Amino acid sequence: MSAVASGTRITATADGVRFDRSQRWGAWYVAEHELRRVPGYKWSMLATAIGSPLLYLLAFGVGLATLITSGGNAGVDGVSYAQFVIPAFLCAGAVGTATEEFTFGVLLGFKWNETYLGMNAGPITPRQIVGGHILFTIIRMAVTSGIFLAIAMAFGAIRFPEGLLVLPIAILGGLAFGIPIAAYSTTIREDRGQFAVIGRTVVLPMTLFSGTVFPITQLPIWLQWIGWISPLWHSTQLARDAAYGHAEPGWLTLIHIVVLVVLIAIGAAVEVRLATRRLNR
Repeated sequence: MSAVASGTRITATADGVRFDRSQRWGAWYVAEHELRRVPGYKWSMLATAIGSPLLYLLAFGVGLATLITSGGNAGVDGVSYAQFVIPAFLCAGAVGTATEEFTFGVLLGFKWNETYLGMNAGPITPRQIVGGHILFTIIRMAVTSGIFLAIAMAFGAIRFPEGLLVLPIAILGGLAFGIPIAAYSTTIREDRGQFAVIGRTVVLPMTLFSGTVFPITQLPIWLQWIGWISPLWHSTQLARDAAYGHAEPGWLTLIHIVVLVVLIAIGAAVEVRLATRRLNR
């Protein structure tokens, strides 16, 4: 048995064979581990993935939309109210999934089950652990948001095939919000209700003031800034463009994309740094 230095880590070898496979595919192994725990929650996840879009469509596409049109308004943004709100709720659903995985899911690996500690004791690096959890979250968002999108298209709330772009947009928005939250979750040693505070003081206001149920321009100018800095607003605007051709200047579309990508990049870099410090202390 020997050991070969690999940066600041030591990679163990046996019979002269290094664990190159684990080093190369470590993030995917972490994602696989996360996927193997899903069957225990599959029915609740499936019920939520199917039930949520149906409830949104019935409540906002049928119920509230009827009140809006009966008041003499033909809709919002040149389309029916259902077409206006469904892309936003699809993006909000992705943010909700990401928030769940990047809060409780992160603390599960670091503290409650300490699986990350076990992974880090082997050839898998902190960067791969972080990357694997992000991969798993992308897969979960793709499944839940994909079901939502399919139901919305079946009801005619999102056009086909252009509306298929709503799925990667929603995932991008979920990551832009969730990964910075994951960086914060990495620093938590004891659960004292921090995640509940995030839900009430960050997620809820962001959802209400990001142009989800009404255009952000309806807000007073001194409240519109909440939407401007919100990943949900940026992803929602992009999703509406794909869903029904919401017209925005090209420069503003570019800003939406840049903001989401920058949030993901900065959040991931900070999370990797914090995770490495915590696991290798």
